[in-house]
Amino acid sequence: MLDVTVIEDPEAAAVSLDPVRARLLAELAGAPASAAMLAGRIGLPRQKVNYHLKTLERHGLVELAGERRKGNVTERLMRATAASYVISPAALPAVQPDPDRFRDQLSARWLLALGARLVRDVGMLVSGADKARKRLATYALDGEVRFASAADRAAFVQELTAGVSALIRKYDAPDAEGGRDHRIVVAVHPTVKDRPTPELEQ
Repeated sequence: MLDVTVIEDPEAAAVSLDPVRARLLAELAGAPASAAMLAGRIGLPRQKVNYHLKTLERHGLVELAGERRKGNVTERLMRATAASYVISPAALPAVQPDPDRFRDQLSARWLLALGARLVRDVGMLVSGADKARKRLATYALDGEVRFASAADRAAFVQELTAGVSALIRKYDAPDAEGGRDHRIVVAVHPTVKDRPTPELEQ
């Protein structure tokens, strides 16, 4: 099971957003289970659960983990293909954000468009790397800082911009034969306070 996977297909995205199927995905991310086991947990008839499982399986969101005999019946044990899922903007191609339409480094909406492109691009790269059975070279830095004032934040952004720009100038080799382009995204935004996780409806 993958830790996280990106859903790019529009139909798979729609399937995953159904409340019952989302609940089944959450259950199957914990441990494999049969339709009968899941029916008891979520309060639906086994036939309905089986229908939802087949739909999820058809879109690659769950997979067969094994089989077991129970009386005269062979039960299929299903598991989620990932512990968590992210829906790519590629699932909504006509309306996906395009950060190249406008550039405003101080706009939260432009930052959102950059984040959406990051999810889309890295999702596509991961899919390609998985199919080619190759490792994808990436790097991410995540941290928090508390600024004493808005002036300190502005000074930090200025130094960060100068430092990253200097590194780009130092290592950028546009004419290097065999080189590979990389995208760099640096973001600064207020920290979101943890929200309680809502209970899943049955």
